[in-house]
Amino acid sequence: MSTTLLLARHGQSVWHTENRYAGVSDIPLTETGRAQAEALGRWVEARPVAAVWTSPLSRAVETAEPVCRALGLAAHRDAGLRECDFGVAEGRTLAEFAAEEPERAAAYRVDPVAHPFPAAEDPRAAAARGAEALQRITGAHPGARVLVVAHNSLLRLALCALLSIPLREYRRVFPALRNGAVSELVMDGGTAGLLTLNVPCA
Repeated sequence: MSTTLLLARHGQSVWHTENRYAGVSDIPLTETGRAQAEALGRWVEARPVAAVWTSPLSRAVETAEPVCRALGLAAHRDAGLRECDFGVAEGRTLAEFAAEEPERAAAYRVDPVAHPFPAAEDPRAAAARGAEALQRITGAHPGARVLVVAHNSLLRLALCALLSIPLREYRRVFPALRNGAVSELVMDGGTAGLLTLNVPCA
């Protein structure tokens, strides 16, 4: 029995306007981000889900609130859905990091899994916990449609793990999940299939 996961990246946050790594820092949504959350709420209301799951970070929780309001649901929070910890890059852009650490930045661009930012979470561990969270959610809602609101890097890594794509390619294969957009993943008997990517809700 297949379960459909609607994977949404949270709305735009303050740091994302400057392309800064937010990671585990709890950064609030912008006005644009809140508008994206409202658009997601209207989009999902027209395509109802049985449950809503979110990262515990406030930008994801706030993005899910309009959906919960519209459908009368309470969001489940799962720590496995939190964003990757980017270590010394938290709050910085890649260009800023490269200006100080050009060799490390170059290695990261070539293979972000083998050469993560200093003090960052191991991307392989992040991919495993993200994939496990999505599998856990699937097991809790067999045959249902479920909204999952999480984060750009965590979801891209988890998608690679579930779709048997080499993790080192996550930034190339999935350049970005757009804020407030939805990607549709079908989970069935331990296998996963990606039906849509970055569907706009506005």
